[in-house]
Amino acid sequence: MNILVVRRHNQIGDMLCSLPLYQALKKKYPESSITLVASPTNYPIPFQKINPFIAEVIFYDKTSFNSIYQFYKKLWHKKYYLGIVPSTVKISTTSHIINYLSRAKLRVGVKSIDGIKNPAARLLNIKKDFYWSQNNVHQTQRNIEIAQLAGCGGSDINYKFRLNLSREDQNIANNFMYQNFPDNKRIIIGFHPGAGKITHIWDTNNFIKLIEDLYKKYNNYIFITSGEIDKGITNKIIDVLLRKEIKFSLAENMPVLQLAAVLGHINLYITNDTGPMHIAGMTSVNQISLMLPTNEFEWAPKGNYKYSLKSEPGDINTIKYEDVLELCNKILAG
Repeated sequence: MNILVVRRHNQIGDMLCSLPLYQALKKKYPESSITLVASPTNYPIPFQKINPFIAEVIFYDKTSFNSIYQFYKKLWHKKYYLGIVPSTVKISTTSHIINYLSRAKLRVGVKSIDGIKNPAARLLNIKKDFYWSQNNVHQTQRNIEIAQLAGCGGSDINYKFRLNLSREDQNIANNFMYQNFPDNKRIIIGFHPGAGKITHIWDTNNFIKLIEDLYKKYNNYIFITSGEIDKGITNKIIDVLLRKEIKFSLAENMPVLQLAAVLGHINLYITNDTGPMHIAGMTSVNQISLMLPTNEFEWAPKGNYKYSLKSEPGDINTIKYEDVLELCNKILAG
């Protein structure tokens, strides 16, 4: 049986929070083949490595008539029994049209979200009103509820995910740990001071002070993670650390699964609301996420060892430095 999931918005956080949906589909239909429709991204995302439940990814490229034609040619190659548009982040009419044109027998999605009607709801034959923001429902739970609407998932599903790390990922992580943190008795504290959105970036000077104060108290290893978009921030921090002769290790653009494997070995990770926050959320690392209040209930990693501090509305820098330091000390003392 073939299943289609049309989820064109797939940033790292979206993908990781949606894993329970795919798990539930495979549990109900273990012999099924799941196809994901996604939009092209500016950087490579290892969809099938991160999400072991999908068999194929088809990219919806609307840059030309030919690219659209090739997309639907691929889509119609399979006959879909079930087509799902999760709409947990936003409602997309185009996604519903794609789902409808896939000719899936059962088409599942939202009728409305928090009273806002889905203009393409008529293209669905299984639909429901949801009140996610009204009820402060986390993105992971939203995906679970879509799976349940499709007749999949229940209390027996294990929604506490850990990423599917290969032996190669683990070996690379072990080598990284050995080369960068040879003394296994020393604490390792990680920091991700950048973010994809400027509104999510806690003051870089706060991160510098936090790194220095923790280092003075714990003589810990310092581990800094950075993506391409974070270079301006990480370079500023690195300049200070070099000037003060404080040793650190840097992981730039580390692949998702390798980063997850490394984070599983460290003692504490402090991060802004961005991709690595979600990656860390799928590991056992003690983690502090710095978040805007509107994002905290929806996106903050949940579970054991996961902590979040939220700002006042609209200003991430209302998170007090002293509160972050106090929480770090509390976690490390435990």
